[in-house]
Amino acid sequence: MKLTGAQVLCQSLIEEGVEVIFGYPGGVVLPLYDTLPQYPQLRHILVRHEQGAAHAADGYARVTGKVGVCLATSGPGATNLVTGVANAFLDSSPVVAITGQVARHLIGRDAFQEIDITGITLPMTKHNYLVLDTGLLARTVKEAFHLARTGRPGPILIDIPRDVFEEKVEFHYPSQVDLPGYKPTVTGNPLQIKRAARLIAEAEKPLILAGRGIMISGACEELAALARAQQIPVVTTLLGIGCFPEGDELSFGMLGMHGMAYANMAVSQADLIIAIGMRFDDRATGRVNGFAPNARIVHIDIDPAEIGKNVRVDLPIVGDVGAVLKVLNKQLEPAKNMAWFRQLDDWRRKHPLDTDGEGDVLLPQYVIEKIDEVTKGEATIVTGVGQNQMWSAQHYCYNRPNSLVSSGGLGTMGFELPAALGAKIGRPQDTVWCIAGDGGFQMTLQELGTIAQEQAAVKVAILNNGYLGMVRQWQEMFYGKRYVATPITCPDFTKIAEAYCIPALNVKTREEVVPAIKKAMAEPGPFLINFQVEPEENVYPMVAPGAALDEVIEKPKKGGS
Repeated sequence: MKLTGAQVLCQSLIEEGVEVIFGYPGGVVLPLYDTLPQYPQLRHILVRHEQGAAHAADGYARVTGKVGVCLATSGPGATNLVTGVANAFLDSSPVVAITGQVARHLIGRDAFQEIDITGITLPMTKHNYLVLDTGLLARTVKEAFHLARTGRPGPILIDIPRDVFEEKVEFHYPSQVDLPGYKPTVTGNPLQIKRAARLIAEAEKPLILAGRGIMISGACEELAALARAQQIPVVTTLLGIGCFPEGDELSFGMLGMHGMAYANMAVSQADLIIAIGMRFDDRATGRVNGFAPNARIVHIDIDPAEIGKNVRVDLPIVGDVGAVLKVLNKQLEPAKNMAWFRQLDDWRRKHPLDTDGEGDVLLPQYVIEKIDEVTKGEATIVTGVGQNQMWSAQHYCYNRPNSLVSSGGLGTMGFELPAALGAKIGRPQDTVWCIAGDGGFQMTLQELGTIAQEQAAVKVAILNNGYLGMVRQWQEMFYGKRYVATPITCPDFTKIAEAYCIPALNVKTREEVVPAIKKAMAEPGPFLINFQVEPEENVYPMVAPGAALDEVIEKPKKGGS
């Protein structure tokens, strides 16, 4: 049976299990949009900006483990996806971005809304395609989804000319993919795993550094088995938060620039680092030549390009972390590291996070703690980037995988609201809180319109301090308190929410916080709270740029320095 290219695409998406598309129409994709009603299995969500489509697909992918799909027209529609595609690339999120292109005979002629989107996205996609043969469209979709979800996941872009959507071909969806040059290593080298077991048995101060790769692999149970059998403390990266229950006594929080002081101390004193599914990002390591100076390092990751890229590695193991840990755990005898554990526990008691405020000062940390308290730690938290991100990472207790969704590698302001929409669409049964700063929120607040139209019950908490907070903090600490271009004027966010028929509250005092959160939780649909917090509160602990992790700066004590 012959189908148009648009029908081939829709049927192929259904074959891949796609249920939701986040998109925005335009000229060259009109043949596709005209076809969508024929396929009611595909729910199309109309975003208000294509960047929102990419972020929503990313948020959807992270909480479901499925491939997120976004759709845009040619030219500015395609380029508006770029930030979201780059964000998914750096955070290893499986996304398929579909863009329209001008008709084949117009390519290269500077036609209206023509842009080389495959050229633009080449450095920020795992792979991309320009489909010039309608007969190859089904195979292209099959390959794209296979690439997006296997190995180290990442975004794939498919660019489709308008006349390809209209041309008819025989439809056949391939049952398998044949990509001779793409063979991710899944099973780790047995000899290397045996050596890792020996190093763990010999270590007196072992430490696990757990990253997002553990959740991507579905290896949280294997991680927990390793940590508990060996009594090895677990420290996570920002995006690794949730892979190990933070309520467990072996959990020692997040490391890095704004990680827990005791976590950074642990890294600096460990004699063995077992790094799993993480890439030693500079925000995690601090000054590289001061990172884990006393430790041998075992690095387990599916992407061989990450091993040895940023830090020295004594024992590399390339493979799916779940598969590797299953083999490793069978080779280990139960062990106790009680002296080491007691040392870390002592550091944890002596270096707690400080959330004390004076009088009725409303601190942002207090807001996060109360959201944690009211939701009983069972919400999915989606953050922007900056201070709001760090406070959310520090002061909410994450005990479920993928319960923190945030922009890590790219650090994208404005990620939070559309990604929260995607998360809520992906897991409608979950309570989803979007934690935003007043700066980042203004970058994508138009997606309140999408949330309202879909009646997606996203709860929004804006930590409104009147500044671009993290940049202001750096200006205070390293640039003589010269606040250049960081004070920011905000609209009345509650009135904007109400204009979209979303109920909202302003909160200025500590006494108002819990009642406001409970009111938001009781609302069946979306709700927004504008928390007017202390303007110049800083995020602590902090490792200054160029410093080592053990040179951490903690919050100054009241009346002292």
